[in-house]
Amino acid sequence: MDWKSRRIEAILEQALVEDKATHDVTTAVTIEPSLRASATIIARQDCVVAGLGCISRFLEIFSRLDRRDHGRFEVIHHPEIFDGVRVTKGHALAVIRHQASVILSCERVILNLMQRMSGIATLTRQYVDAIAGTSARILDTRKTVPGMRLLDKYAVRCGGGQNHRLDLSDGILIKNNHISLGGGIEKVLRRAHELRQPGQTIDVEVRTFDELKIALDNGAESLLLDNMTPDEVKKAVGIVRKRGLKIPIEASGGMNLETVRKYAVTGVDYISVGALTHSAIAVDLSMKITAEIY
Repeated sequence: MDWKSRRIEAILEQALVEDKATHDVTTAVTIEPSLRASATIIARQDCVVAGLGCISRFLEIFSRLDRRDHGRFEVIHHPEIFDGVRVTKGHALAVIRHQASVILSCERVILNLMQRMSGIATLTRQYVDAIAGTSARILDTRKTVPGMRLLDKYAVRCGGGQNHRLDLSDGILIKNNHISLGGGIEKVLRRAHELRQPGQTIDVEVRTFDELKIALDNGAESLLLDNMTPDEVKKAVGIVRKRGLKIPIEASGGMNLETVRKYAVTGVDYISVGALTHSAIAVDLSMKITAEIY
């Protein structure tokens, strides 16, 4: 993750602006400006860590927005603690040494982002573990919080999952609404083959075996099996492979931790799980702040 990219900086800056972090009236009237402190971010549950890089960036952006000299800061963490690592309850993830006022003003945005990202990474790892030993891979979707997609999808990677399309320009995926509005699978596939750009693979969503046959007959190069049962998915995979086709096959629709392995053993290449980003529960993290005594 390039935490210094313009897109990421814009997300983090907006979080600080939204919270009016540079106008923290409570801290202004209770804390001496010269007071320095140490803050330890602690995992209050077992989890997979994601978002450590946001800590320094939030503090840097705060200083730029505030335009006052707050002195140097340090963000320290053990070499064994990094994005994607599993930690247990009570583990210290990072220590911040900075002016107490800055830490207090940035505390909530730092925790909010790390809690969400670590929640996504933790849930993703549960899905990855659930299908261990199979050839299937867990994919995310575009069901992300608007404006947060880069961070949500990075958190999926921290959990051991893989990213599907980043955005609508990132590959051709013909879904049910495209098919119904475009005049059917045969027509939309013909148009897609005629108009696609070099290097673009044509992925088609199918819901029935009739749609599967039409898609294969008309040059589908990748398949998304939508809302099929595990038995139906296994049959569909068999149909594709009997044709001698090695095209990627993805199962999608209503996946959960209880059923995902049943899909993974059908022979599909990928399983997409919208819940990774739209239903992940934030991890419980806390920040313990103490004054530095000289």
